[in-house]
Amino acid sequence: MSKLELRQRPPYRTMLWRRAIVILLILIQLLVMGYYLYSTSQASQIMNTALLVISICVTLYIVGKQDKPAYKILWIMLILTLPIFGGCIYLLFNHQTMSRRFRKQLNAMEEWSLPLYFRGRKAPEITKEYAEFRPQIQYLEDHAGYPLFEATQTKFLNSGEAYFAQLLQELEKAERYIFVESFILSEGRMLDTVLDIMERKAAEGLDVRLMYDDIGCFLTLPRNYRKKIAARGIRCTVFNPFSPVLSTLQNNRDHRKIVSIDGKIAFTGGINLADEYINEFEKHGHWRDSAVMLTGAAAWSLTLIFLELWHVSNKDMENFDALYPWDKPCTIESDGLVQPYADSPVDDENVGEHVYIQIINNAKDYVYINTPYLIIDDNLMSALKLSAKSGVDIRIITPHVWDKRLVHITTRSYYRELIQAGIRIYEYSRGFNHSKTFVSDDRIATVGTTNLDYRSLYLHFECGVTMYRSSAVMDVKEDFLNTIPICQEITLEMCKAGALKRMMQEVLRVFSPLM
Repeated sequence: MSKLELRQRPPYRTMLWRRAIVILLILIQLLVMGYYLYSTSQASQIMNTALLVISICVTLYIVGKQDKPAYKILWIMLILTLPIFGGCIYLLFNHQTMSRRFRKQLNAMEEWSLPLYFRGRKAPEITKEYAEFRPQIQYLEDHAGYPLFEATQTKFLNSGEAYFAQLLQELEKAERYIFVESFILSEGRMLDTVLDIMERKAAEGLDVRLMYDDIGCFLTLPRNYRKKIAARGIRCTVFNPFSPVLSTLQNNRDHRKIVSIDGKIAFTGGINLADEYINEFEKHGHWRDSAVMLTGAAAWSLTLIFLELWHVSNKDMENFDALYPWDKPCTIESDGLVQPYADSPVDDENVGEHVYIQIINNAKDYVYINTPYLIIDDNLMSALKLSAKSGVDIRIITPHVWDKRLVHITTRSYYRELIQAGIRIYEYSRGFNHSKTFVSDDRIATVGTTNLDYRSLYLHFECGVTMYRSSAVMDVKEDFLNTIPICQEITLEMCKAGALKRMMQEVLRVFSPLM
């Protein structure tokens, strides 16, 4: 097969046919449920009574369960709306053998690989200069399992174009392996250029791997794309392949973006391998995004984060230890302290949310936040409002041009409450702000994949890098302040809405856990 054929965009009819089949299968399932609901047969009546009893029991279970209040309210409303099938839908989405098996496999993988995160690492001394970060560092090390590193240089990349240029340079230097993980792939200049280098490196004998999320690429890639990549000598896996069977597991998507080169250089951030991220074309106006590059010891953490999901997806094992990149301790000059981390929806730690809340709670002067979505629960809302009322300068940049209309309307529903607490909200006037960064007090910043919405905070696999007094911290701040002049500040006057719009916003906030 020629490179030209491999690069060719999937025929529209082929992609449409696949989507149509999936929609048809889901509709068939819904029709079967509807039949039992409205049938007048005696068997149907007995079944309906049994299902109603199940719904009542499930409602009592949900009330007593330790869970986010927003999720409880949503499920109780669903059961009240669909009293016959609501309870069964809850059981279907939350208590499945497949979900339990996946959780067990991933937890076993994380437990097995935990010691490898700390391999060869000389624990940095928490000097007086870094003492204020001890609670954050200790939480990520002791409870999330992600170590703190020195011997690492950080570089903040404030656009997709800057990221793309840097990525190509580093890919060319690869000597042992290249691992790429992305939520979205879309054929075009960005992806094709990266794949060309990966194919060439694979032909040279390097271990080259690509992992992408099936839902993330559902509308952008043909069904057989994995085979096309394999034909180029690149090992490829699709994370959590989509199934038309109604399943909660389909909610748990791999939203991470990781590139690891020899375990010595690694990237993460908001940028997927698709042309809109480098403004090759305008999808939602100018696309604003960011990433961070790690050079040195901390790149190993992002490498292991990739490997864990890779091997759960492939259901095989290999010696991760053999991929460790350093024959002797890394001697790269430290640029502050660095702590990569990951978040998983199948454990009990909301790592991404906790990182954000700790930055907010510990801020003394300011917190500057970039996020494409602002759909938050009571914990984050309370933390933001309390910090602002305590005199901290909190500013948030969101997009002006939306990619999902209902999500954008819901985002705007939070503006009034936040502004009344003293928080300044800005919308990026030129287009879509997809960057996900927090920076505070010229001392700490995090760059990663986690949006401020329910799906990203609680349902997706995510990752990020926290930097303590690194030079990149000031670069994140400078990028934020340089963006303010090309944003529109939102005022209370602009938040006024009629009764119908306000009611719509309140309804959307109830359903925000689905967004």
